[in-house]
Amino acid sequence: MDIQNTQSQMRKGVLEFCILSIIRQGEVYPSDIVEKMKNANLHILEGTLYPLLTRLKNAGLLNYRWVESNSGPPRKYFMMTDKGLQFYDELELTWKELADAVHALTQPLSNTEFDTIETQP
Repeated sequence: MDIQNTQSQMRKGVLEFCILSIIRQGEVYPSDIVEKMKNANLHILEGTLYPLLTRLKNAGLLNYRWVESNSGPPRKYFMMTDKGLQFYDELELTWKELADAVHALTQPLSNTEFDTIETQP
């Protein structure tokens, strides 16, 4: 079994939540998202990010505005819509429930728990 493929699939599963978490903090430029993700050791390419941002915008979760730049073309800054904030709140609850469940399942069994499992028919 290929561990890199499994790791990649795990990262993809949380990518949207992480990106929305960054945007939820305030209006953001896509290269800033890439940098924040990189700093958190979750690397993403702009070629992956832009289609995701477009999909989230088309779903009504994000909006954007153009800002003139002194050093090139105008920049597109993304922010969450009210619908996006509601979606994020539901996603955050799901994440917390999932993280708690994974944490509970990946902890070593205590001696008491192990004895209970061993004695059950």
